[in-house]
Amino acid sequence: MGAITLAAGALRLVHIGQVPPDPFYDAAVRSMTLSWHNFFFGAFEPGGSVSIDKPPVDLWLQVISVKLLGFSSTTLKLPEALAGTASVPLLYVTVRRIWSAAAGIAAAAAMAVLPIEVITARSDTMDGVMMLTLLLALLAAVRVLETGRLRWLLAAAAALGVAFDVKLLESLVALPGLAAFAYFGMAGSPPKRVLRLAAAALVYVVVALSWLTATLLFPAHERPYAIGSTNGSAWNAAFVFNGSDRLAGKSPEPGATVYEPGHRYPVATQEQRDHIPIVPPSPMRLLSTVGPLSGERLGLELMVALLLGVPALAWGAFARGDPGAPGGPGEEPPLRMRRAAAAGLGLWMLAGIVLFSHMVRLHPRYVEGFTPAVAAMLGIGLAWVTAALDRLRLALLALTLALVVYYSERLLYGVPVEWWVTLLAALCALALALLSRAPAARTGSRATLARAGVIAATLVAVLSVGVKTDLTAISNRVSDAGLVGQIPGDQQRPLSAYLLAHQDGAYYEVASESATSIGSLIVQDARPVLVLTTYDARVFTSVAKLQRLIAQGKVRYAFLNTFCTGQASSVNPACSAPVRWVRAHGTDVSLKAGLSQGGLLYLLPGAKP
Repeated sequence: MGAITLAAGALRLVHIGQVPPDPFYDAAVRSMTLSWHNFFFGAFEPGGSVSIDKPPVDLWLQVISVKLLGFSSTTLKLPEALAGTASVPLLYVTVRRIWSAAAGIAAAAAMAVLPIEVITARSDTMDGVMMLTLLLALLAAVRVLETGRLRWLLAAAAALGVAFDVKLLESLVALPGLAAFAYFGMAGSPPKRVLRLAAAALVYVVVALSWLTATLLFPAHERPYAIGSTNGSAWNAAFVFNGSDRLAGKSPEPGATVYEPGHRYPVATQEQRDHIPIVPPSPMRLLSTVGPLSGERLGLELMVALLLGVPALAWGAFARGDPGAPGGPGEEPPLRMRRAAAAGLGLWMLAGIVLFSHMVRLHPRYVEGFTPAVAAMLGIGLAWVTAALDRLRLALLALTLALVVYYSERLLYGVPVEWWVTLLAALCALALALLSRAPAARTGSRATLARAGVIAATLVAVLSVGVKTDLTAISNRVSDAGLVGQIPGDQQRPLSAYLLAHQDGAYYEVASESATSIGSLIVQDARPVLVLTTYDARVFTSVAKLQRLIAQGKVRYAFLNTFCTGQASSVNPACSAPVRWVRAHGTDVSLKAGLSQGGLLYLLPGAKP
């Protein structure tokens, strides 16, 4: 486990500073370091007028990181990378208690190299921390079964509540499964178990809604406008913008591309394949061979988890006195634990597959909501299938390995080195499995050694493609964070220099046409920014208010880096009333400021030249 954890840490930390940052959330971290008001509310810009669209719990960790170690690309991502690394030994401890040490090792190895988890942990988004809190909730639920103590159930509920505070409804993917795990694993009559779950539900609601409720303790004029909301409320941003609208695909990502069926995407290189948008919702979406959520990043491990994990959990839930069913002689966990695992992990996996296969707007990082279930079921399935290699399990192992070899060839170009590694490891696993059936290898240390060899060879076959994908992602500096608010460097450098030299005492460094277009400038200069519109071109600063601020000398310039094209004008910030007014009455000083083109930076009408 030490070696696996070190490998996991290396994959998540090597060259992490070279991964492109997320200007939107990084701007919030920069702003949150400037005042306790900004820190509590998750203010997006230093003036504290608007806030991010989620609770800032995860960003608090990033603020602590940059305060202790300095503001840099590395320190911004450090909490996520450490959370992803810590999930590996934590998953081992959890799965070992549920099933066996062999299952724990296999699950930890699967999590350590799972490409979608590695990429997410190397990005400065909050999904990795959310995933770690889900694992903490699962471990607490396991302790409920082991000790029967209510406090562990309440701890699991509290951990789930924190997960909600980190990534809102994404965390709910695990909720039904963890509730089923606790219900079927706890001792006592059904009414008693329901009452204990009701107490846990109360704790969950209190913790989950704690930050949202705390914001209401402040007067409305002190609360920043939550970006993405329709009324400025953090509650609206949480449950509408980040809830129902995302499920229905109504909340577009600024600058995002959409998969077009029938369009011929370039797939000559891995980098081109990575830039293909996620395919539309379908039952086979998570097994796609292209795109940022391809089988290389998730689908291969997901397939093995289903092929081996489902029969393992089913067998373990109903088998009695079969030492080979769960993990091997002397390792058999209680029947109650096995039934809880079958219900809990199975439901968690099902919820993730159904949701992410049919969710209209999907980012690859969202699947962190069920990656622990994928890795856990893979480890349990592999430990079970190798525990007693009778004809049925041998046939299942052979079928799984054959599909791994076939699917890997579909995912890769031709037969590169990693495919040959997959093939040879699969053949080695089958050969060792056949040898383990010999009478001389069925008992004692030889049996243990043979079983370990089959597990190791199978892991190499299943994970070799993932390891190569991880190394490619590190080399290509792949990030899942997006570049919302990234101003090109050849524009930002002269823009920043000109604005800082021509403030003339203004409070706001510049007025921005949208909250999603100015993030990288906030990261660099840490100056208040006047936001003209939020998501979907909702006007935040009216023309009348902008005129008052100009007259008071609080703002002198406006940066308008998109144009009103007439297409989707109702949700285009460049078509909003304040932006149109600036373009109609302001003075274009873009070329004077050293920008490469006109129509970007305007001296506002009425401001002193």
